[in-house]
Amino acid sequence: MSETRRVVVVTGLSGGGKASVLHVLEDLGYAAIDNPPLEMLEETVRRTKRRLAIGIDARTQDFDETELLAALGRLRATVGLAPELVFVWADDATLMRRYTETRRRHPLAPEGRVADGIAGERALTARLREAADLSLDTSALPVAAMRRLVEQYFAPGQAAPRMVVTLVSFAYPHGLPGDADMVFDARFLANPHYDPALRPGTGLDPAVGTFIAADPDCAGFLDQLEALLTLLLPRFVQEGKKYVTVAVGCTGGRHRSVYIVERLAEFLATGGGPAAGWRLHVAHRELAREGLAGAYLTERTPAPAGEG
Repeated sequence: MSETRRVVVVTGLSGGGKASVLHVLEDLGYAAIDNPPLEMLEETVRRTKRRLAIGIDARTQDFDETELLAALGRLRATVGLAPELVFVWADDATLMRRYTETRRRHPLAPEGRVADGIAGERALTARLREAADLSLDTSALPVAAMRRLVEQYFAPGQAAPRMVVTLVSFAYPHGLPGDADMVFDARFLANPHYDPALRPGTGLDPAVGTFIAADPDCAGFLDQLEALLTLLLPRFVQEGKKYVTVAVGCTGGRHRSVYIVERLAEFLATGGGPAAGWRLHVAHRELAREGLAGAYLTERTPAPAGEG
């Protein structure tokens, strides 16, 4: 029986990092093609026997998100092909900064304001983001972490998971994660920030964790979150959802939210929760911004079904 051939279509917002993702896929052995005419997409896939990474965005000739989704649907119905859609994006402030630094013109506003081009492209590609198998926010994503994530997801021999679950800790003053499906507030828990001995630490440190766990409402909060994920995640799998982002916030994004995310990751990765074939990622957004190694998008391996 012949091996199913993966075809990765990379799209998203201009300036979001599509070219960087294509470069990583090319390093993994995919034949990378950037911006072929949309009408040639299916013929290109069918004529080529290699694994393909194809970049398509608003610069593509005759770009139309409805036609792209229709073409992907036809390719998915083809025996022996496994097409996947990656949507690469960033928040408006990050995109504006990147355009300012490179002095490039936005493809949808070559003679106008970059902000107008960004807004127009968001509207033009909204359905693609919703349909994506992987939505990749590069706003605060270091290049090395982006490369690691793409390698984990698309390396040769790696089967595509049914769903990717990402747990994110964050600080409310820095804004909500843009791709969060569920957001929980841990600011009611006792704050280690006010203990001078614990303030320099993080929720990854045992002493900080012991302090937070001693709050009389901490255990109940975790029980409720675990019960909710036990109920929802299998239903998301049944519905064919490709990725779910669960965000937990606190004031500084260093102590309480980090601790809660780590406990939820343990629950999902050790068989205590419904470890049913999804891939589990953990991201500590504010710790990553501080440069803490391994804080952004580390993969946690769920226990096989029946273990734990």
